[in-house]
Amino acid sequence: MKMVLFPPVEEERLQAIRQAAGPMEVINAATEAQAAQAVQEADAFFGKITPGILAQARRLRWVQAPTASLEHYIFPELVEHPCTLTNMRGLYGDVIADHVMGYVLCFARNLHIYLRQQWQKRWAPVGGEESRSTWEHGPCRITPMDRAHLHLSDCTLGVVGVGSIGSEVARRAACFSMRVLGIDPRRSTPPEGMHQLRPVEELSWLLRESDFVVIAAPHTPRTQGWFSREVLRQMKSSAYLINVGRGAVVPLDDLVEALRAGELAGAALDVFETEPLPADHPLWEMPQVIITPHVAAASVHIASRHLQTLLENIRRFVAGEELKNIVDKALWF
Repeated sequence: MKMVLFPPVEEERLQAIRQAAGPMEVINAATEAQAAQAVQEADAFFGKITPGILAQARRLRWVQAPTASLEHYIFPELVEHPCTLTNMRGLYGDVIADHVMGYVLCFARNLHIYLRQQWQKRWAPVGGEESRSTWEHGPCRITPMDRAHLHLSDCTLGVVGVGSIGSEVARRAACFSMRVLGIDPRRSTPPEGMHQLRPVEELSWLLRESDFVVIAAPHTPRTQGWFSREVLRQMKSSAYLINVGRGAVVPLDDLVEALRAGELAGAALDVFETEPLPADHPLWEMPQVIITPHVAAASVHIASRHLQTLLENIRRFVAGEELKNIVDKALWF
């Protein structure tokens, strides 16, 4: 058997891959032309496969994507090809869930407001006269800021997409005694901490019930532009939207208009339709919005988890065992 790597990996990683591959030959291709040549007799491929490389494959049975998201990886010829595609999902669940709960706590305790007031050296508890007068003259009126701090055990958190990330969000939210709901297109059994799980067609139910709506869904043909203005209007006006899934799921123009109209209390975004978010985008100026620059998955542990997932799938492939993280290529996840 033969496996092709492209782009090439560094020497330390290459040695670990060759050790896991055992009798399988490993080609560390330096260029796309070399990869296309080597893939002709290859059984497996890791890295960025292109239509040109795939067209040369004669017996390719397995492609391992180096990413969890596949919107920039999938192409029609790969979908139609009989090879098995696997991805890197499952590496980020705990760290992204931590990021989500950071957002939740910021909104619940108004930390995003107090940080801005700290820069101004202002002592103004949210709900007081000074706090109200400060924010009503901003780029939009923010009625929810007049509320007292939220008690999380009184709140419901809804998870859109209950994979590894959504499951970890549910587990953490339950530790704060929150009621946790979820929708998912495949899963039917709720994970630890989730009170109720319904099919994805029940999105309206989740939006009506939730004080925090967490998008942990991938970018697929079905989720492109999913959270339109019409969908956002189904949320409580006191609720917060959190997106750690993919930027393409939430049209930003629609979100801005919903925020300006007071149709939801705020939003926390780590992913955006356009990245980096343009400096002149109105979201930057909205005090009820928290922006982080696509860092929810940042962790010192990701690189080692990435390698271990690859090595485990190589071991399984050589042994003829079922691979981890098999993707439905037509659905992109």
